[in-house]
Amino acid sequence: MSLTDIVLVLFIALLLLYAVYDQWMMPRRHGPTLLQVPLQRRSKVDNIIFIALIMILIYNNVAQQGPVITTTLLMALIVVSVYLSWIRTPQLLLKKQGLFFANAWVNYDRIKGMNLSEDGILVIQLEQRNLLIRVRELDDLEKIHHVMIENQ
Repeated sequence: MSLTDIVLVLFIALLLLYAVYDQWMMPRRHGPTLLQVPLQRRSKVDNIIFIALIMILIYNNVAQQGPVITTTLLMALIVVSVYLSWIRTPQLLLKKQGLFFANAWVNYDRIKGMNLSEDGILVIQLEQRNLLIRVRELDDLEKIHHVMIENQ
């Protein structure tokens, strides 16, 4: 196995560990989940570019009669990236003491203010940065507000 194959296996393993953490471990951290809100996906253009670049690598590997394992690992990397960007849904998890947004834990006492933009984006102001929460359905904003008010 070449260094390239080892690096590919490492990246695939890290992406799979991230997927397991995001889907099954994060909802169980910091107590029970009070509200789980699906969020809008980000632009898929980056993933399309990433997949196109990997397809170029696959083409070069096949054209130069490279190792079959490298081609297989590159295809596995495409499958994992499609899952993470197209199938998996980003979520906002509200807990009793705080919330998970973009896989980061935020205690409710760190929140300095909340605003709602005209576009329906909830802006949560922290000490040093703002969280821009884009929910799929506007009704979820009322649920988020209700849970946050109950637990503050």
